[in-house]
Amino acid sequence: MHSGTMQELPLSRRRFVGSLLLGTAAGALTVGRAAADAPPKLDVKDPAAMAVGYVDNANQVDTKKYPSYVQGSNCENCLQLQGKPGNEYRPCSLFAGKVVAVGGWCSAWTAEM
Repeated sequence: MHSGTMQELPLSRRRFVGSLLLGTAAGALTVGRAAADAPPKLDVKDPAAMAVGYVDNANQVDTKKYPSYVQGSNCENCLQLQGKPGNEYRPCSLFAGKVVAVGGWCSAWTAEM
């Protein structure tokens, strides 16, 4: 027996499913908002990217056009890369408001110190 003022009502299947759907929708909105707040990925056709020969995959570097390319160099081991290690795309100090592929490369690559 309860001595409180709230009366307990049995949870019907309909009420349970409704609550579950509302919770799922709220979670999806939160995830959607987080994705919308994430900076866009740098497009290789962006004029700033083209100016420095940015590619999403360092294996695609045109070594004739960029003879300074060193095998094994990529955005992940570049001094310009920012953000938390472990993310596939991270901010770069060269491209404000956009993120680059950690496996990418550009001619502004600078070895980490």
